Formats: sequence, structure tokens, C-alpha cells
Amino acid sequence: MSNTEAIAETVDGFLADPRMLRIQRDAALVADLALGGFEGREYEVFEDRLLRDSMPILRGMLRSGTFITLSVRRFEERGIPFFVSSENRRLLHSSDAERDDIIVDVLMRARKMFRKQALLNGGWNPNFGGAKGACCLLTYFIGRCMWDFRGVYLRWARERERIARVEAALLDPEAFFSLLTVLPHHGEPETILFSGAFMELLEAQPPETQAVVRLTCEGYAAGEIADRLKSTPGAVRTRLYRFRRDLYQAASERKIWIPAQLHVNGVREQQRSAG
Repeated sequence: MSNTEAIAETVDGFLADPRMLRIQRDAALVADLALGGFEGREYEVFEDRLLRDSMPILRGMLRSGTFITLSVRRFEERGIPFFVSSENRRLLHSSDAERDDIIVDVLMRARKMFRKQALLNGGWNPNFGGAKGACCLLTYFIGRCMWDFRGVYLRWARERERIARVEAALLDPEAFFSLLTVLPHHGEPETILFSGAFMELLEAQPPETQAVVRLTCEGYAAGEIADRLKSTPGAVRTRLYRFRRDLYQAASERKIWIPAQLHVNGVREQQRSAG
């Protein structure tokens, strides 16, 4: 089975309508959209619906690993190196937040090329005569997403590696204590917790993230914070992780003090002994 056929069959599994019926509807829709040059309000409504319909399919395919497998195969067939580590496969299987981060970037990239290739240049053909026949627009778009996945994934993976290096450096006493020379204080570090550069960074976050950070610094655990905010521990940890990612970036540039409560276990005592 070719990669295109595998994509079509996978997408078919998510949809209730028969493929030929979807293709007929899409052909009529494309004819209408062509009258407006594939732009304007009508096209925006179509594009929004295309992105919305794609989200659950991409989530399911990325969670199962099918999306990764088919995307890697597509590039390998063209001699383009592409590798997804088993660790990252497991993460994208287990983490809703990481999957959605990648999917949103993929969708934003794919939508532009889809309009050009599938519609303006006529790349989507409802009369395609291959072994399995034509595919619907949604299937074509998912295939386009697989082309854009490689660039998005490589950037995402590099960011994860960078964050890991920063965190590892900050756990090393020598690297960590080097930050102390630029701290704008001479007493207890926590006295500047909600002031200066830290507060500027915090105030740039969504209100929910600000609440999570403040409660964490007050000593509450993820489960306790979730109860107070009517959220879930997973959502709390995700917000905290994203804030810490920005915080570590600022710290790596020697712009900010990282409060002990936002470090992993063991760093608080190092900070106190260094004060």
C-alpha cells in the first residue's frame, strides 16, 4: 500500500460519510470557492472548518504514532533524512499539551501551501484515476500536514533539547552559582519573588498561569492547586512547565532570579547556602 493510500484509509476510519460522497461534496464546494478566487469571507469559513475538522484526526494519528510513521516514510521515500526518537514518540503519545503544540504549528504551516497547491494550482483532483481513486479535501490536507510535520518536529525537538541543557546546567552547582553574581539583591532571594524582572515575566502570562505560579511559590502541590482552580493536575503541571521554560530562558541570559519553589527538588538548599 502506498503512503497516499495509507493516509486515505486512516482518515476514512475517522469519518462516517463514504469517501465518494465526500469527494462529490468537495468538488461542488471547490467550484463555488473558485468563483471568489479562493479568498474572502466564504473561503475563510471553509478554511476554519477544514482546520477544525483536521484537529481530532491529527490528534488521534499523532497519539497512535500513525502520523509519525507515515510522515517519516514519505520523506524517506524521497531520500530526505527524518528520524523521530522513541522517547519523543512516547511523549507525543502521552502528552495532550505537546501534541497540540505541534499540531497547531503544523496546521498553520499547512493551510498556506494547501491553498496554493490543492486549489490555486489544481493539485486536488476529484477525478484522479489511481488504484484507490481520488481522495477528499480533508485527506489531501492531512497529507499536506505530513510534509510540514518534519520542520515543526525538528524545531520542537531542538527546543526540548535546549531546555534540557539549560535545566541540567542550572542543576550543576558551578553553573548555578555563577548566576548569583548578577542578582540584584544581598539578602534573602525570596524577598524579590514578586518584583522586578520576575514579576514582568509573570504578568505577561495568562491569568490561570499566574495563579498556578503564585500558588506553587506558596508551597501548594499540583493536586491542591488543581482543586483550588477547578482544573486538573495535568493542566497545572503543563502551565507550570511552560512558565518554567520561559523562566529558564531568562535565567540562561542572566536576566532573572529563579525562585527556589520553581526549581526541581534539591536546588532550594543550594540557593540558601550560597546566600
